Amino acid sequence: MSSETPLGGLKVIEFAGLAPGPFAGMILADWGAEVIRLDRPPSEHGNTFTGDILTRHKRSIAINLKVPSGLALAKRLIESADVLIDPFRPDVLEKLGLGPDVFLGDDGTNKRLIYARLVGFSRSGPHAHLAGHDLNYLALGGVLSLLPGTSSHPSFPLNILADFAGGGMMCAFGILIALYERNRNGGLGQVVENDMVSGARYLSTNPLLASFAHASMSNPPFADSDATSASRMHNTLDGGAPFYNLYDCADGRWMSVACIEPKFYKIFLDRFLAALPAEFLHGRTQDVSASHEQMNRDRWPQTREFFIDGFACYSREHWERVFAGSDACTFPVLSPREATRLASSSAAPFVHPNLSRSKHVPLSSNDTDVLHPGEHKDAILNELGITHGERAKLERDGAFGVQKGRPKL
Repeated sequence: MSSETPLGGLKVIEFAGLAPGPFAGMILADWGAEVIRLDRPPSEHGNTFTGDILTRHKRSIAINLKVPSGLALAKRLIESADVLIDPFRPDVLEKLGLGPDVFLGDDGTNKRLIYARLVGFSRSGPHAHLAGHDLNYLALGGVLSLLPGTSSHPSFPLNILADFAGGGMMCAFGILIALYERNRNGGLGQVVENDMVSGARYLSTNPLLASFAHASMSNPPFADSDATSASRMHNTLDGGAPFYNLYDCADGRWMSVACIEPKFYKIFLDRFLAALPAEFLHGRTQDVSASHEQMNRDRWPQTREFFIDGFACYSREHWERVFAGSDACTFPVLSPREATRLASSSAAPFVHPNLSRSKHVPLSSNDTDVLHPGEHKDAILNELGITHGERAKLERDGAFGVQKGRPKL
């Protein structure tokens, strides 16, 4: 990657995985790091597609770590790297002879290495070696119990909060902190430990602390009680408040309403009431409280029903026009394709954040291509200085898989 990008010249080895590990690697690659994905040969898992679509700006080499020469090659790659991303359960790489001490110990072979470990559960906890997924991490972290759903049953989001935010993003953040510290500490690397239960909890600091706060704290709308079945959906941000919710429109699409502040709620209420048909309002004005009674929780159920019935009168397009250009904090719920058109982008979201001087690697039309395991083997081996004789032995040992074409999604 170009040295003009912030992470240009940084070499990252990413063991192939799904979701959080590849996302961490993609973040680094987007900002110029050279990311090499270390795959298993296709012959070992029966196909040429790993399910990983977070592969832009990366390269791949497929190595059989069960073959001694293949394992030695992987070690050599890691010894040449600045960063290693380990997505496996605890002790997997230690059993292979690729644990942190091999590189960072007293006799370590790459003491500059940032060894980033990404697991589901804390390595020191009782679930350390168990299988799990995003939903489980949210459940054990106390975060799931805070999420909206029904009054008796929380719902769950896509695997964004634990896998990608608490996992991949936090892992990339930890890597950057360690790289910064390395530059201040004589070039020494270290281990970055990241588990998705803790990562999701850290991201959820505000609602978790609020769940323990006493109701008399100075900011009562956010001083909600613990999310038990009795209190669920009775609070400002968990779906209890009528002014922070989603509403069905007549065409089956939705509007999002999030007018928390009183001045925004008044704008919303004025526009909403003015847009409703007279026959709908006849005899129902008592169903909705005045704007100054926004935080009167006794009226929330009645107000919510009024909003539900009102939004159902018209299509989403109609309500878009009603609230367009206003501070009512009311916007349409767009589909992925609609949002793409609004952002004037391709299917891949823009790299973010924007920096005033430094630039990320530009996205291209082939950024949705599938990265085939091992497709950059020859170039990577040449860069590593592998001789023809060493390559021939690796081939004889079965250290590489069969190389095929590059499929597209």
